[in-house]
Amino acid sequence: MSATLAGPSEGQGEFFLCDVFGAIPKNDLASMEHPLFSLATRPDRRILNYEHKGTQITVTPSVKGLATIHDKDILIFCISQLMAALNAGRQISRTLHLKAHDLLMATNRETSGDAYRRLREAFERLAGTRITTNIATGGVEVTKGFGLIESWEIVRRSRSGRGAGRMTHVAVTLSDWLYQAVMSNAVLTLSRDYFSLRKPLERRIYELSRKHCGRQQSWTVSVDTLLKKSGSASPRRVFRKMLRDMIAAQPLPDYALEEQPGDLIRFSQKHTVVERPGAMPPSLRPETLEQARALIPGADVYALEADWRGMWARSGSPKLRAPDAAFLGWVKKRLGS
Repeated sequence: MSATLAGPSEGQGEFFLCDVFGAIPKNDLASMEHPLFSLATRPDRRILNYEHKGTQITVTPSVKGLATIHDKDILIFCISQLMAALNAGRQISRTLHLKAHDLLMATNRETSGDAYRRLREAFERLAGTRITTNIATGGVEVTKGFGLIESWEIVRRSRSGRGAGRMTHVAVTLSDWLYQAVMSNAVLTLSRDYFSLRKPLERRIYELSRKHCGRQQSWTVSVDTLLKKSGSASPRRVFRKMLRDMIAAQPLPDYALEEQPGDLIRFSQKHTVVERPGAMPPSLRPETLEQARALIPGADVYALEADWRGMWARSGSPKLRAPDAAFLGWVKKRLGS
């Protein structure tokens, strides 16, 4: 497990207000690499044990069950807000104050009364799930235990009048290991389409492909290793069938899957585009990126630039007379979407 899972908090204020509009989704590297979340859709009260290349992890549920990969949306939202604030030069804290409606909207969830109830249940599972892992530092192996979040609090409207009982504000204190992952920039950008993936295994496989394939052309892994790293409780034959269904449907943002001889699965960039002869990627002036940052305070402008370049390439690499104006126009359109 990465050393970002431990360490004292530094530069922490009283609390951080989640107010960054359109923050780029970010996920911590440790939970992308190792299976810390249940893929079950019903209460999962198993104790999960995982070992890979000397790293040992035990995930213990509370009576509410293990935290699920859909519960992880809360952590992704928090990480995204904190990273956007750091990029904007703001001070952050392990305790975040957020609006439940903003969290639901950012993670592509309904905002019905039932959605707020499910959000509370997710907080309960995140707080109750405990991680125990060994971390080797300086030749000494240390075993640590911690929760996925340290605490949470919900503020509701009074039970009379308009909006009675509606969840309004939420305070959540992240575990020190997750906060340190943010402070050390041990995170990766996710596609916004991640939140459109409804099947737990699709989300987990996307995490692994994003972590291991990243910006490389491809990543090849055995079915056995993928089963182990996914944390799926399905038998091997069922898991392989689910992978083949994914290969047929190709649901993952950015990455394509294919089965190869030797019981291997290959992940590759989905939008590899051959540019027109003579087509050059548009270059942007530094001041253009600063204007984009002013339009969306706290945004990862380099991730925005990469998204825009990808859109330009997929549209056939058209010649741009004014790439800076085209980029800013695209940002404004995205801001209004």
